[in-house]
Amino acid sequence: MLLIGGLTLYYTENLAAELRDEERKKVELWAEAINVAAYAEPGEDLNLANKIMTTNTTIPIILEDAEGNIISYNNLTNAQTSDLKATLDRMKQKGNRISIDLGDGLVNVLYFDESKLLNQLRIYPRILLGVIGSFMLLAYIAFSSARKAEQDRVWTGLAKETAHQIGTPLSSLLGWLEILKMGDYDPQMVEEMQKDLDRLQKITGRFSKIGSQPSLEPTDLRQVIHSCTDYLRFRLPKRVQIHLHLSDREVTARINPLLMEWVLENLIRNALDAIEGEGTITVTLTQNQRHAEITVEDTGRGIPRHLHKTIFRPGYTTKSRGWGLGLSLARRIIKDYHNGKIYVASSEPGKGTAIKVVLSTDA
Repeated sequence: MLLIGGLTLYYTENLAAELRDEERKKVELWAEAINVAAYAEPGEDLNLANKIMTTNTTIPIILEDAEGNIISYNNLTNAQTSDLKATLDRMKQKGNRISIDLGDGLVNVLYFDESKLLNQLRIYPRILLGVIGSFMLLAYIAFSSARKAEQDRVWTGLAKETAHQIGTPLSSLLGWLEILKMGDYDPQMVEEMQKDLDRLQKITGRFSKIGSQPSLEPTDLRQVIHSCTDYLRFRLPKRVQIHLHLSDREVTARINPLLMEWVLENLIRNALDAIEGEGTITVTLTQNQRHAEITVEDTGRGIPRHLHKTIFRPGYTTKSRGWGLGLSLARRIIKDYHNGKIYVASSEPGKGTAIKVVLSTDA
């Protein structure tokens, strides 16, 4: 399509150039007719000259005498005739002029402009290219939307199928756990198994919610943060510490607790991957008049500025293993399901990264 538009533009430009030359020849002929009429002897036949002077019905012209006075004009619009001086100045700037020698040192000057047809011919290919460009843009948007919708259906189907597959052995494990509780086994061991099975149930619930609109309920964000960090705290390497800086007062927002824990878990695990050696992960909860802000900050290797937005794209990962879906899922949960924001608040290579989640606290 671009090739067709380019060829059309090239052809019409050449056609416009030829038409412009023809119009100049017509104006020159018109000026010659004026000259003939000026030098005509009494009784001389001027039918041809008069006919030539009356045949111009398209080319705008203004005739100026040697003293700069406008003698006559033709083919001007109402707007142009309302201010002849300004119209004449515009014609002079374009440089389209023909001198008419009347003898005795008198020289009139004929100024002319391009006809309406020529102007339309020059504009047409640009309009055509604009239409083609708009069509291609709409086609690209439609194709991208269709591809994204297809990808969403694939991931939604995969997530729901995963939840379904996990559900069957999970139910069996819960039954075996109840049998273990009735036996003579280490209570701490059974308790930890219970925690892990509860965790599996929570993960199954997360996957089952993908693709459907989750229910949101007023929830104290401090409870969600504690629930997530309490589970992870004893499962992180000893070299990494988690610190919480939470508000003393209740911070309530309409969220889905299960999905919000998933977001925090992904952020904390990414922070853990960024830490080389010993380090700390700090989770901060603050509130202003209309928003609650959760910041997960680490002392890891940091993120270059040009990757601040890239890390939230599906498939982006710096690990040799992994699908790079953690931050992409977090962004979707926050933006699409909670109408919030998630972004890299600050990052410095070698010193760490802070990722911020912003949620509305309005009822």
